[in-house]
Amino acid sequence: MEGGHSLLERLLHDKNAEPTDMPISLLKSITDNFADALKIGCGGFAVVYKGLLKNGAIVAVKKLSNSICMDENKYNQEVSCLMRVKHRNVVRFLGYCADTQGKMSDYGGKFVMADVRERLLCFEYVPNGTLKDYITGMIKWLCLSFFPFYYYVEYYLVQAFPYKLTEIHLSHS
Repeated sequence: MEGGHSLLERLLHDKNAEPTDMPISLLKSITDNFADALKIGCGGFAVVYKGLLKNGAIVAVKKLSNSICMDENKYNQEVSCLMRVKHRNVVRFLGYCADTQGKMSDYGGKFVMADVRERLLCFEYVPNGTLKDYITGMIKWLCLSFFPFYYYVEYYLVQAFPYKLTEIHLSHS
């Protein structure tokens, strides 16, 4: 999987490199076959793993839930959209994997071939936690930093302003 590691290393190094397709074997290799120890987040439709490259670089690998109701068109649209987004405030999209393997399964006493789909996305790793943590922290910082100002505005709008309006109204009547 040496070639795969060098592909990811090149993508990380070259900021102008375009996102590309990635083999499932590469993504399994860098996440230690999606080990729980490398899990860094999860949501309703995906689990995110830390991917460790040979040169010490880190990427984030988002493994979408392997659900029967996964809409292939939505996955394709998401990949298409991610490939076009290039902005300094958006985590860089490095590539995708759409892998389907046939697996024999016992179904009602008969063996049938079932398609097992794996849909993954690979991003540049951002080490400072989740967006939710960042936004919550910023809101707390703003409230603590500007509390006297907010208190003054709240006092003025809730107590002083209605009193002033009443005073103005009475003086003009």
